[in-house]
Amino acid sequence: MTPQSLMLNFLGLYVFGRDTAVYSGSVIDVFGRVDVSEDAVRSTLTRMTARGLLTKHRNGRKVYFGLTPRATEVLRDGERRIWQTGALNTDWDGTWTLIGFSLPESRRSERHDLRSQLMWAGFGPVQNGLWIAPGHHDVTGMVEELGLAEHVTVFTAQHAKPTEAADLAHRAFDTAAIAARYRDFLARWGGPTPLETLPDDLARQLVLHSDWLELVRQDPHLPAELLDAEWPAIEAEQLFQSLARRYAQTATPLAEAAIESITIA
Repeated sequence: MTPQSLMLNFLGLYVFGRDTAVYSGSVIDVFGRVDVSEDAVRSTLTRMTARGLLTKHRNGRKVYFGLTPRATEVLRDGERRIWQTGALNTDWDGTWTLIGFSLPESRRSERHDLRSQLMWAGFGPVQNGLWIAPGHHDVTGMVEELGLAEHVTVFTAQHAKPTEAADLAHRAFDTAAIAARYRDFLARWGGPTPLETLPDDLARQLVLHSDWLELVRQDPHLPAELLDAEWPAIEAEQLFQSLARRYAQTATPLAEAAIESITIA
């Protein structure tokens, strides 16, 4: 996990949905519990402010950081993926969204950015220049933001014989790797006292949410009917939700003691 990944989860837990900004010293304190250095925290706050994700506020000699609308939208998307989308797709109607594109070698950087955004949005490559995702996906904003609307073709379709839906899923997505990540999560968090080396449940809460969000953002949310009956995401999601509820109780008093904040308009 990168410091920025941890930072976004920290902000999602303790700033998102509140009209507050948090004192930088409080962030340093919390991140020290997960072995992130003061320099790394300050550098991350500076970079996120420069990227338009955080706003800086001064109160006396102290510096506080709040969310920008852009950061709020990023965190809202994370909240949606964690608590609403779920780890299992049971509503698939048999439709795929297909994206075809062709960019010359001179535009390699833009091609890389497009592929990265497609992966983030749950697409996988079925063959060169053709990416697919199950269900209906509106990629208008993503493509326009990249300035590639003229180079991208988007349409929806259903597979036809001899192509099988399960074969498409396994060709476009590394389902074995996805399953392995969920099993790793179960092994890491499934014991009676997970991550005992961390000092307290505030630290465990931060790492838990960071682990889970990273996991679900790498999951293309494939239809359940195309996956193994023992798909490990089901058990992993149940474990996450159980631990999240536990830490919401035990970490709250620790956070209240550790985090200093101010109200902002």
